[in-house]
Amino acid sequence: MPGAASSHGLIWMILRRIGVALVLALVVSFLVYAATTVLPGDVAAAVLGRNATPEAVAALREQLGLGDPFAQRYLAWLGDLVRGDLGTSLAGTQMPVSELIATPVRNTAVLAGATLLLLVPLALVVGILSGVRQGRALDRAAAGVSLTLTAVPEFVVGALLVLALAVYVPVLPAVSLVSGDVNPLSVPEFLVLPVLTLIIAGAAYLIRIVRISTIEAMATDYVEAARLAGVPERRIVARYAVRNSLAPTIQAVSATAQWLLGGIFVVEVLFAYPGVGNALVTAVQVRDVPVIQAIAMLLALAFILINLVADIATILVDPRLRTAA
Repeated sequence: MPGAASSHGLIWMILRRIGVALVLALVVSFLVYAATTVLPGDVAAAVLGRNATPEAVAALREQLGLGDPFAQRYLAWLGDLVRGDLGTSLAGTQMPVSELIATPVRNTAVLAGATLLLLVPLALVVGILSGVRQGRALDRAAAGVSLTLTAVPEFVVGALLVLALAVYVPVLPAVSLVSGDVNPLSVPEFLVLPVLTLIIAGAAYLIRIVRISTIEAMATDYVEAARLAGVPERRIVARYAVRNSLAPTIQAVSATAQWLLGGIFVVEVLFAYPGVGNALVTAVQVRDVPVIQAIAMLLALAFILINLVADIATILVDPRLRTAA
């Protein structure tokens, strides 16, 4: 039956995407482990410092299994990773990595979530209105502002906001030093400048993609036919333009979320926000390899998951992809 065949094709496409994501995660895990272990110098000596005794260096090398073959070490690390064991930090109190990065991951998730919660609706509304009103004042203003913002890096936006809202008009704190036991949502004033920086830096791309998608949808033959049939413009926008621009919009939101994973590091360092960006910088400085590996894998898996969700959502909203065998 055609319906059953279409359903099987859809399921097969989704399973194939999941399979590709799993293979990609495996490849990334190998690259992360290789990049963090096959490095110039002795990891154990670098961690312990110049004053470490040969005995201490030898003991740490044995603890890390640095004398074992690379393949054996990688497979052991991968097995621990699959079981959720991220290892033990080599610096400070030698805490389990999962406990050490739990708070930074939560803080980064709060910052990213707050940004997306405000950025996506704002960009969608501005992009759709700009596309529907192509060539008018709103469209020209949105196009000009978004084009300008695409050339401005996050740290420049953040520095200007600090100068304006924390120095000249001191209404917000210049840094976001949230203590470890405090949820950032309980001190929203610390989130305003980082979130505002990310929104300003990230909205431009999403607005432009939504605008272009809306313009293309509004120029199609079935929209013209609906207009000739007397369908109200508001209904045309909601039923045809918005719906048919969903697929490219989903991919644009996915790209924005992936950009956010990189841009958020710059913003965290700029505002001294205690997220995974600062945690990674600290781990690199002391060469805490297990922490570096854990954060790198978390970021890589987040990228892969965002892509996977976007691909599946695009398949579900685009009838042409749903019926593709």
